[in-house]
Amino acid sequence: MALPWKLHGDGKNVAANEIVQPEERLTWPRTIGFGAQHVVAMFGATFLVPLITGFPPATTLLFSGVGTLLFLIITKNRLPSYLGSSFAFIAPIGAAVGSGGQSVALGGVIVVGALLALVGVVVHLSGTRWINVALPPIVSGAIVALIGFNLAPAARDNFAASPLIATITLLSIILAAVLFTGLLGRLSIVVGVVVGYVAAVIAGQVDFSGVGAAAWVGLPQFTTPSFSLEYVGVYLMFLPVVLALIAENVGHIKGVGQLTGRNLDPLTGRALFADGLATVISGIGGGSPTTTYGENIGVMAATRVFSTAAYWVAGITAILLGLSPKVGAIIFSVPPGVLGGVTTALYGLIGIIGVRIWVENRVDFSLPKNQLTAGIALIMGIANFTIVLGDVEFTGIVLGTVAAIVVYHLMNGLGQLRGTDGARADAGADGAASGAADTDERAATGERAATGERAATGERGTTDERAATGERGATGERGA
Repeated sequence: MALPWKLHGDGKNVAANEIVQPEERLTWPRTIGFGAQHVVAMFGATFLVPLITGFPPATTLLFSGVGTLLFLIITKNRLPSYLGSSFAFIAPIGAAVGSGGQSVALGGVIVVGALLALVGVVVHLSGTRWINVALPPIVSGAIVALIGFNLAPAARDNFAASPLIATITLLSIILAAVLFTGLLGRLSIVVGVVVGYVAAVIAGQVDFSGVGAAAWVGLPQFTTPSFSLEYVGVYLMFLPVVLALIAENVGHIKGVGQLTGRNLDPLTGRALFADGLATVISGIGGGSPTTTYGENIGVMAATRVFSTAAYWVAGITAILLGLSPKVGAIIFSVPPGVLGGVTTALYGLIGIIGVRIWVENRVDFSLPKNQLTAGIALIMGIANFTIVLGDVEFTGIVLGTVAAIVVYHLMNGLGQLRGTDGARADAGADGAASGAADTDERAATGERAATGERAATGERGTTDERAATGERGATGERGA
C-alpha cells in the first residue's frame, strides 16, 4: 500500500518562501529527525502531568502516542498535531484522587473525553458558530485563567518541600527562556527540570531505587477506572475542563491554518472528536488525559515543516518509550523540589494564557459586563470557593466557570434589551484606545511569540494558539 505523503521537491531542501505541507514529506532520515524534534518538544510537558497527578508516566507516554496516531487517522492526515498530557485536568484529578483514589479520577477523565467527543460530532454537523457565541473571549479567557491560578496552592506546597532546589529549577527556567534561542529557548521547562534534577541528585534528594528495579522493556502499569453515584460531585468538577479543551483545540486549528495558509475550520469537529476519543481510551487504560499541543506548533513554525509524517514518527516513538518501565521510573524519580520550581512557572503561565486571550482580542475592560465577568470568576477560582449541596461538593473551578458564563450572558442580554450596551461602549472609548495601545506595545515587544517560540516554555499552548484562540473569540464577541 502506498504511503499518503508525496516528496516535497528534492526531499532535502525547503526554499525560504515555501513550507512542507501536511500531505508532503522530506526524505525519511530528515522526517525521522523532525519527528524526534516533536518528541523532545512534547516530552517536558507530557511527563510533568503524571508526575504532578501521580499517574504512571510510562502509561501516559504510551497513550499519548496512541492518541496522536488516532488523531491523525481521524483527521485524515490533514491536521498536524501532537496529543500530549493536558494540564487543564490537574486540579480536578487532584481532588478526585483525594476523594476516591486514582480510579475515580480516571472516571472523571472518561466523562470529559466522552463529552468532548460528543461536542466534536455536533460541531462536525452544525459548525462552530454556537461555540463562538457561548464562549466569547472574556469568558474563555476567564475560564482558562482560573484553571491555572486555582493551582497556586499546589505549587506553593511543592516549593516548600525543598526551597533551594525549587529556586534553582525556577531560575534555570527563567534564564533558559531569556538566554537561549531556537529549540532550547522553546524547551526552557525541560532545561529547568534537567538542571533542577542534577542539583537534587547532588543534594541527595533523588531516590534511584525504583529506577534500578525497573525493566528496560515491558508493559506499563494499567489502572481500571471506576464509576459510582457516590462521586457525582467529583465528576462535575471535571466538566469545566471541556470548555478549556474546546478553546485549545479550536485555537490550534486556527494557528495551523494561519501558518499553512489553509482554512482548516472544517476539521474542527473531527479534531474535537479525536481528542475526546483519545482521552477516553487513555482514561480506560490509566493514562493521563490528552490535548493538542502548542509546543509542537512552535516547532513547525520554526522549521516550516508541517508534514504529518513527522507526527507519525513522534507518535510511534512515544509508544516505544511507553513500553520501557525504566523510562517511566526515571521520570517518576523527579523530586518535589524540582516540581515546586516547575509548577510555580507552569501554573502561572497557564493562568496568563487566559489573560493573553483577552489581550489578543482587545477585550474592553471599561465595560462593566467584562469587568464583572472576569473579576467574579477569577476570585471564585483563586480562592477556591466551595458550595456543598447534600453529598455533592462544587469547588472553585466549577463555580468560577459557571459564574463567567452566567454573569456575561446575563449582563450582555439585559444590556442589549435595555439598549445600554452602546452607551457603555461610547463611555469606554478611552479604554478601547488603551487596548489598541497595548496591542501596539505587544507587537513591538514580542510578537515573535506568534511563531510559537515563546509559549513552548513548557505550557501546553503557544501564542500561535492564543492568537488563534483570540481570533475565534473575537467572532464570538460580535456574535454574542
